[in-house]
Amino acid sequence: MSCSRKGLLRSSAAFSLMISLTLAAVSIPQGAFALSELKPAPGAASDQSEKPAEKPQPVEPDSVEGDSDGMPMPEPLVNRQSGQQAQPEQSEAPQISAQIEHDISKAPEPVRRLRQLIIDAASTGNIEKLRPLVNPGPNQARVDGDGSDDPIAALKSFSGDPDGLEVLAIIIDLLSTGYAHIDAGTPDEMYVFPYFAGKSLTTLTPPEKVELLRIITAGDLADMQEYGNYSFYRIGISPDGQWKFFTAGD
Repeated sequence: MSCSRKGLLRSSAAFSLMISLTLAAVSIPQGAFALSELKPAPGAASDQSEKPAEKPQPVEPDSVEGDSDGMPMPEPLVNRQSGQQAQPEQSEAPQISAQIEHDISKAPEPVRRLRQLIIDAASTGNIEKLRPLVNPGPNQARVDGDGSDDPIAALKSFSGDPDGLEVLAIIIDLLSTGYAHIDAGTPDEMYVFPYFAGKSLTTLTPPEKVELLRIITAGDLADMQEYGNYSFYRIGISPDGQWKFFTAGD
């Protein structure tokens, strides 16, 4: 190959290389940047970083006077306007005056005798055994039952069974407690069983409550404690040993 032809080939190759480089430069997008040089789009920045911190709004006080939580404050014990001290609520529990005794041996002999006779008759399960003990006649025992003049029929009306067995069990339970000696030295003197009839229920000790719950239910006790007095059945015996009443109290 001649020298002139080799020079022509080199010139052509050089020209082709120059054209290739020029095309490569043109194909690169003018908007290309490195990742570190990218700028965020308009509006992409957090609004919180540009907004000033909002000031806390003051809390309006409640219209009712109270503590920091809005709870009303308790009434003062002293009335500053009148200068008088507020009086506590008076208890509505009745004040019962009676001598309470748990030892039956301290009762008069006629009372002890009739009490035992009633227990023995009730233990037979035959309610008619009580008939001679209710003192038939003008001084017959008062039994507040179904309004009948027959005290035994009235006693049966208290019982949940037709034979009066439940009321017999109640009679034994009543007479198995202590007694309340009421109106001593007066014409109305009486020995009343159970002794709860003469004692405020607000003063009962735990053992006394257990004894009472042998006669009534816990629900009955809760109801009675609202008024402070015993209101279940009771038996009254006079000092000379007469059965005076079987009734429910107020």
